[in-house]
Amino acid sequence: MEYRKLGNSDIRISAIAFGAWAAGGWMWGGTDRKEAVLAIEKSIELGVSTIDTAPVYGFGLSEEIVAEAVAGKRDQVQILTKYGLRWDTARGVFYFDSQDAKGNFVKINKYAGKPGIIEECENSLRRLKTDYIDLYQIHWPDPTTPIEETMEAVATLLKDGKIRAAGVSNYSVEQLKTAEKVVSIASNQVPYSMVNRGIESDLVPYCLERNIGILAYSPLQRGLLTGKITDDYSFASGDHRPGTTFFKPENRRRTNAFLNKIKPLADSTGANLSQLVINWTIQQPGITCALVGARNPAQAEENAKILQLSPQELQTIRGYLNELELVS
Repeated sequence: MEYRKLGNSDIRISAIAFGAWAAGGWMWGGTDRKEAVLAIEKSIELGVSTIDTAPVYGFGLSEEIVAEAVAGKRDQVQILTKYGLRWDTARGVFYFDSQDAKGNFVKINKYAGKPGIIEECENSLRRLKTDYIDLYQIHWPDPTTPIEETMEAVATLLKDGKIRAAGVSNYSVEQLKTAEKVVSIASNQVPYSMVNRGIESDLVPYCLERNIGILAYSPLQRGLLTGKITDDYSFASGDHRPGTTFFKPENRRRTNAFLNKIKPLADSTGANLSQLVINWTIQQPGITCALVGARNPAQAEENAKILQLSPQELQTIRGYLNELELVS
């Protein structure tokens, strides 16, 4: 495994991180807790030391699964979690409706007021069974709370030793600039994949200039870039993906045609498509790590493979990507 410094912090993280969204089951058609724990344990065994979770992933379940998986190994891992998406308060602004594990409808709100953040941190520490969080990230911007107020709360947590570094997620360049006036920002977690490269125009150059790490989530575009999502793929009940743009039938067809073009390159490097895609991602300018989920140990082992793609191989992939156009 390769390890990298996280932005301007003193934390080193694995270039491939375990993304624990699917482990919580929320919006992924449920989860098998035992398999999720084993997947994280296998990842740690293979050098994937960085685990990213959030309270809203399974309404606390993902954090509890992470705690179970890292028991006795806390000093070997970096735990990244988040705040600012609430299902237990009416404060803030409504984000969307969801369902809990029992099928009950719940409202998800964006709320990042100072009292709420302090409360969320304590709840996460309890669920994670730890006395500190390595990287604490706002999940989504809260338009009802000034960024300055949010970051003042984070600064308090830093001072109190509850967290080691402050991060943001889904922040624009302008929002980053505002946050940096209050606290040092170590990273920005944003969506980035072969088929979703919008951050390359503005966010990547800014983060490179300011030494802010970029944590790329959904590098496999929620499974689309694995090559396993065929044109007639059957999605489980509760799986949110069929309703998203990237999973439209025509986009699946075009993406699969692109994957067929790069498959010979994967074969030549002794890798499968997922491994090629993940390694392409972590070799892009400004990307500190790629967050990849796994439901079982076999998937975790598959995700952990490190490749060193040559400049020519990277250029070849870029050429094919430039020919790929998805429908909106």
